Amino acid sequence: MRKFLFGTAALIALASPAIAADVRPPVYKAPPALPVWSWTGCYVGGHAGGLRTHQEWINQTPGGDFFGESLGGHDVNHWLGGVQAGCDYQFAGSFVIGIQGDYAWTDAEGSHDSAREIGVVYHSKTKSLASVTGRIGYAWDRFLGYVRGGGAWQRDDYWATTIIVGTAYAGRETRPGWTIGIGGEYAFTNVLSGFVEYSYYDFGNPRIGLTPLLVGLRPGFVDIKESTSVVRAGLNVRFGGYAAR
Repeated sequence: MRKFLFGTAALIALASPAIAADVRPPVYKAPPALPVWSWTGCYVGGHAGGLRTHQEWINQTPGGDFFGESLGGHDVNHWLGGVQAGCDYQFAGSFVIGIQGDYAWTDAEGSHDSAREIGVVYHSKTKSLASVTGRIGYAWDRFLGYVRGGGAWQRDDYWATTIIVGTAYAGRETRPGWTIGIGGEYAFTNVLSGFVEYSYYDFGNPRIGLTPLLVGLRPGFVDIKESTSVVRAGLNVRFGGYAAR
């Protein structure tokens, strides 16, 4: 009996360390950091949309009839399409800043009968629209809401026709101005995002020289006040977009 008790005690002593090891709490290992979306990076893309341009013409030809008086104005609605490229940087929070350049082609032509002269029609055609803007926004993961603003340029052709002689004057100018807009962009994948935005462009009231196309006509000058509104949507191919959580 005594041998049996000694043997049992020895088995218990040997088993105790193993049992203690089995009931020891497991060691927790943190999961590896998962990559999350970040707007930091650069992009290139294309866009399409529509524009509406408004013009007001004022006669500024020295010694001419109706000097300093309004010759009327017209509105133009047309499509546009173009390309853009830029870069963004997202801070540790959710604020994003960026810079972008874009260029769009259009063929927006309009005209109006002179408000002062009989048989005279004034015409314009917008050929292109470009801007270099900064933007600031706030990101909700893959959605970015933003405002943008900066410098803008618009290429315009102008001409005047009469019933009797046809085209009498013509001019061309790339007009500088400014723009401000608001939009939203969503990253569909790690490399592809899409955006929709509205922008307002103001090109001031510069004096435009109109070259006479007929012998005997004096050079003409007009102040043309012009503003443009654009709604467009587009896609960007992005380079970057990941940051460790």
